[in-house]
Amino acid sequence: MRIAVTYENGEVFQHFGHTEQFKFYDVEGKEIVEEQVADTMGSGHGALTGFLAENGVDLLICGGIGGGAQMALSEAGIQLCGGVTGKADDAVAAWIAGSLAYDPDVRCDHHGEGHHKHSCGEDHQGCHGNG
Repeated sequence: MRIAVTYENGEVFQHFGHTEQFKFYDVEGKEIVEEQVADTMGSGHGALTGFLAENGVDLLICGGIGGGAQMALSEAGIQLCGGVTGKADDAVAAWIAGSLAYDPDVRCDHHGEGHHKHSCGEDHQGCHGNG
């Protein structure tokens, strides 16, 4: 499985459409077997889903993300855990452990609406369907 995290200075970057880097994590079982940081080379919004798909991403962990991008990810078969903050490495470790706090209703609408945090269960239902 390949996980991508919106990435800036070690942290989960908070605006999917403006991310300049992703950190990719290749995970086998409960171990990270490879990590790499990739530059989006100026791709923005709509092009980012294609960038992720071309790089074989199965799951995206990010901060804020708009509805159009969520739909594009869904259509590309990329699962989403949005509304995540903190260190990228910690977020992936939490996902592997089944304890990642994420927001299934995350929106990047800049209106400051409250978000409710949820936690991925051991089977990661809600973040991706295959556990």
